[in-house]
Amino acid sequence: MLESLNQAMEHIEGRLDQRIEAADLARIAMTSEYHFRRLFSALAGVPLSEYIRRRRLTVAGAEVLAGDRTLLEIAVRYGYTSGEAFARAFRALHGVGPGEARRSGARLQCQPRLSFRLTVEGSSSMRYRIVEKDEFRVVGRKARVPLVHEGVNPAIAAFIRDIGQDTLRRIRSLSDQEPKGIVSVSDQLDDSRAEGTELDYYHGVVTGAAVPEDLDELTVQAGTWAVFESSGPFPQALQYLWRDVFTQWFPSNPYRSRPGPEILRTQLSQDGTQADAELWIPVERTAV
Repeated sequence: MLESLNQAMEHIEGRLDQRIEAADLARIAMTSEYHFRRLFSALAGVPLSEYIRRRRLTVAGAEVLAGDRTLLEIAVRYGYTSGEAFARAFRALHGVGPGEARRSGARLQCQPRLSFRLTVEGSSSMRYRIVEKDEFRVVGRKARVPLVHEGVNPAIAAFIRDIGQDTLRRIRSLSDQEPKGIVSVSDQLDDSRAEGTELDYYHGVVTGAAVPEDLDELTVQAGTWAVFESSGPFPQALQYLWRDVFTQWFPSNPYRSRPGPEILRTQLSQDGTQADAELWIPVERTAV
């Protein structure tokens, strides 16, 4: 897996002045485009599109300082439709415009070229199971919220507070299958998984029961799920669990993620500082 990922990085480097398709990178990495984007983001800590943008501007910065091409020629070479668009992107990364950088020989920022290496830690084990599940519904209340990688998500916290205890009791009573009880469901996430991008958040239950008219529902197709268990400080342990699934479990197991919602069942301690959790990720088996 790591070798094919590094081959995909080589493909990027050889085509910084050409169109780069995520589907081509996924084929090189021998996985789906959906899984490749998510795996790259988890491993690199930056969305694929942002990494490519930064690498192009890093190489373009060297050409700006070299002075062998006009600024417009450099802009066009790296995919910008005008000198103004190139200047805005250049300044956003480097903190200085290309013209000023060329005149003054300014210090520029650099996005290093990525390569992936295996680090064997083995200090902890990851508890998981594989579950085959028929079609089901998530029923509860829905909101569109921004993605937050670290700490409590204030938009989700405010949304849950506004639901009301009577409504929560009605929702909880509809739970009739795993995962049992109230769950947090994230759906329609942006492929980049970038901080601040929006997603559909459901606070509800997994059920086969009839849906009351005043509640929202999400129909989830039948398929395979990897279910991970975690215990630790809230909310950090839950957020680190998602990271560990993609950086440790997927590269070591014959599965890849598939489109679908992610389901989190959480049980908090009385003081709200600790959590036991189950994270359900839709997966499909890959060829060994």
